[in-house]
Order: sequence, then structure tokens, then C-alpha cells
Amino acid sequence: MTPEPPPTVQQLLAFYLEAGVDCALGNEPVNRLADPDLAVEPRAAVAHQPIARTAPLPPPVTPPRADAAVAPDVAINSAREAARTAPTLEALRQLLENFEGCALRYTATKLVFSDGNPQARVMFVGEAPGRDEDIEGLPFVGRSGKLLDRMIAAIGLDRSKAYIANVIPWRPPGNRTPTPQETQICLPFIQRQIELVNPDVLVTLGNPSTQALLQTREGIMRTRGKWLDYDTGTRTIRAIATFHPAYLLRSPSYKRMSWQDLRAIAKALAETS
Repeated sequence: MTPEPPPTVQQLLAFYLEAGVDCALGNEPVNRLADPDLAVEPRAAVAHQPIARTAPLPPPVTPPRADAAVAPDVAINSAREAARTAPTLEALRQLLENFEGCALRYTATKLVFSDGNPQARVMFVGEAPGRDEDIEGLPFVGRSGKLLDRMIAAIGLDRSKAYIANVIPWRPPGNRTPTPQETQICLPFIQRQIELVNPDVLVTLGNPSTQALLQTREGIMRTRGKWLDYDTGTRTIRAIATFHPAYLLRSPSYKRMSWQDLRAIAKALAETS
């Protein structure tokens, strides 16, 4: 049997991209199996080295990194205090640009704050940006974003009549699921964002954003299509959960249920117009 030729560089890159590995966190590869304290020099070099009687050197001191981790409780409290002080959406965006309490900002390319009309009567909130969103700095611009555009167009809306954001404004490396700590750190900012937009209808897309914003532990199958109350502290907003467009791309059979949710959203907007 003739052995298969080794893969080309282009084939390897395509494989990694399909696997979700589409960003590098360092300029040089890291051998994580090597122990830096047990580095062995070549025998020939060791044999010709004179035996030194000098005192041992102190261990090197590593300077603190700019993205050194902040204690979660400190970061959460800092986020709450910062978000509370934002008088406008632009001020809130600037606060996020300068916020150092979430490590995701150091691995992401851009802050993904929002898209659409801040005066819109309906606001859609997903979980976190993906690769395309990280590149463009806008939420829902990849495949799931195109599907979301078609979904809201079906009820007579577009991005000029809706406001779109995410609970997490930075892309997690490799599109991994945000940790509960990362969600809690970013939560005060999206809560303030909702308060400032002040929509008539809040739509949570998918299970993570639904559980984070609507304070429920039930799965999306149980919560979708049900009207709930979202309290901003100054006003109660009608809220409803539906499937995330990315989930519908993987499971198109649920589009029928999503269409029912969209019709309920359109009806609620018509009733409050």
C-alpha cells in the first residue's frame, strides 16, 4: 500500500480552522512538555566547560503582565461600579474599552459593543462574539448574523429598527464557552446597556443569555416563547427567549418554533405601538 503524502501547510491550516483554532495567543510555539528548570545542554558542550566556583545566581524575576488576572470578586465589583456611572451608551462603550477586569479583552481583536438603532423598540442579546464579529467589531455578522437578519426581516424589521448586543463583548479564544466568572464580570455592562436603550421588548437569543439576564436555570426548550419580566430598576420590560441563530443552523428543524416566537414578538410590538 502506497502511504499517503504528508499534508501541505494549506491543508493543515484548513484543518485547524475547521476545528475552531483560528487565532494564536503568542508569536512563538510553546513546548508545554518541556520543564524549563531541567534544560539539558549537549554533552559535548558540557564536557568542555570548566567547573565554576561562583555563587549561584538568583532566580530571574518575571515582571507583572499588563493582563495579569484580577480576583473575580474584585473584577465583578469594579464592573458594577463602572457600569453604574455610565450616563450614555457612548460613555458605557468607553468604559468597556478601558476596563481591565476581564482577561478576554487581551485575547480578542476588537470590542464588540453593539449594532443597530439605539432608539429601537426591540433589543436582541446573544452570548458572545465569534470570529467574524471579532474581526469587524460588530455583533452577528457571520453566518448566524445573516440568519438573524432574515429572521427579523420576516416580521418587518432590520438593523435600523432593532438594537443588537451580546452579554460578553469580547470573543473568547477559539470560540470557547465563556466561564461563569467571565459572564458575571460582563453582566453589569449589558444590564446597563439594556437600561440605557430601554426597549419595549427584550429578546434573549439562546440559553446562556437567557439564563444570565432572565435569572432562570431552565433550559431554552422550557423558556422559549414565554413572556417574562425584565426589571431594570426603573422600569419593567417584556422579555422573551428564543433559539440562537447558530443553534438553528445546526438544528434547522427548530426554525418552526423560532418563527412562532418571532410572531409573538411582532404582535407585542404592534400592541405597544
